[in-house]
Amino acid sequence: MPGVLVVTGSSRGIGAACAILGAARGFRVCVNYHSSPDRAEAVVGEIAAAGGRAIAVGGDMGREKDITALFEQVDAALGPVTALINNAGMTGTVCRLEAMEEADMAAVFRLNLIGPFLCAREAIKRMSIKHGGQGGVIVNISSAAARLGGANQYLHYAASKGGLETFTKGLGLEIAADGIRVVGVQPGVIDTEIHARMGMPERVAELGGASPLGRAGTAEEIARTALWLISEDASYITSTTIEATGGR
Repeated sequence: MPGVLVVTGSSRGIGAACAILGAARGFRVCVNYHSSPDRAEAVVGEIAAAGGRAIAVGGDMGREKDITALFEQVDAALGPVTALINNAGMTGTVCRLEAMEEADMAAVFRLNLIGPFLCAREAIKRMSIKHGGQGGVIVNISSAAARLGGANQYLHYAASKGGLETFTKGLGLEIAADGIRVVGVQPGVIDTEIHARMGMPERVAELGGASPLGRAGTAEEIARTALWLISEDASYITSTTIEATGGR
């Protein structure tokens, strides 16, 4: 169903891999970034060098005005969205609950949960056959933390991802008749720089090596899962989240 793909938080890691693979599969791609315009432009450049079409659009995907502005820019430059990958997210401060500050909790829930709600809302307005659209697919990138709980590290992050999986379930049921599928991907330990940004650069080696498959996953593996869910090969899958955790 190539058309227009929006990937939030796609200047690096899983998001960048999704954008690059999506373009290779024929989508016109919006590469969203918050604070890394140079990295987003590098992703756009890689897509262009391979013969694809992409634009970089800045914006905080936890802020309604930035989200609505992004979709309006996509409308003008690429056309209405037909696939959305809600990837933008943050872990917040790594600590136990008694040391956690309200502002940090709020920031995590705003980006990880409210942001996907708002992005999905804007996508539905454009995708829904009830609004004159052609249908589409929304993919929410969750985390194994939703199932494991995040104890002693990031309860707020884990809870926000648990909420995201509930959202995936409920929204999929709500808009099935609109011609829109809603699916999730739950990555395990993936070898990206998010672990270093959390202050835990050793985490990939320690937890990845302990998984049943004996290694961490790659951003490209998660991207392939997400793009498969968008494809017609997954046309009978909705309202569920797929584990991509190496068995962990």
